[in-house]
Formats: sequence, structure tokens, C-alpha cells
Amino acid sequence: MMQANLVKPREAAQVLGISYPTIKQWIYKRKLRTVKTAGGHHRVPQSEIDRFLHRIPNRLDVAERRRNFRRISGRNQLVGRVLDIKTSGLLAQVTLSICEQRITAIVTADAIREMRLQKGQVAAALIKSTEVMILRV
Repeated sequence: MMQANLVKPREAAQVLGISYPTIKQWIYKRKLRTVKTAGGHHRVPQSEIDRFLHRIPNRLDVAERRRNFRRISGRNQLVGRVLDIKTSGLLAQVTLSICEQRITAIVTADAIREMRLQKGQVAAALIKSTEVMILRV
């Protein structure tokens, strides 16, 4: 497994919005699969974190969920990880992985630069009618 795809349990807990002791319990109960380093330390693959990203909003009440996003009328907000960003001229193609599915949006290259969006970051797809917008989380 590539080293770039592994994160420390504390970092995984931060991304998932849970406490470090909770993530350690998930590891010990094998709810969350990890890889052990040569020194015996746990590392969490990005794919394991992605399995739990879609569950984050369900834990919080509506007021808390709305505060975590920009104040927008769009209700269909899907959280995932940025798989790829292709910029060409004024436009950029952003591909997100959401619950092992992929969603692609065409946005302006300026928006990508303004959000400082990079491959591997957590972002949300905001779906409004026939349009998909990307929101850095």
C-alpha cells in the first residue's frame, strides 16, 4: 500500500469529526481497518476514511449541519474526497469520490484557486437542480 494513502489515527479522527479515543476503539473493535507500520503503529488508509465520510452529517442535528456549510439554500450536499482536478484554460474538472461513487463537476479555474482545492482533500458537492457546485469542507 502506498505511504501517501495512509494517515495517522489522530488525523483520521479529525477528518471524520470524532475524538481520538473513539477512533482507537473503532480500530480495536475492527470497525475501522488499519495497516501497522514496522514499529507497530496504526495507519488508516484513505479508503477507510472515505467509507465513513457519508455518515458524518447524520450524527448532527440540522442546525449543526447547516452551520458547517456556507449558508446556502441547496439541501443536497454530498461530502467526499477530491480524486482528481484537471484545469484547462478558464475551466476545471473536479472529480469527487462519494461512498465509492464518483461525481464530476465543471467549475471555473478561478474557483479552484480561490478555494485552494487540491487532490485528496475533503469537499462537498452541492447539487441544485441540474447544476453541481463544489464546496471545500
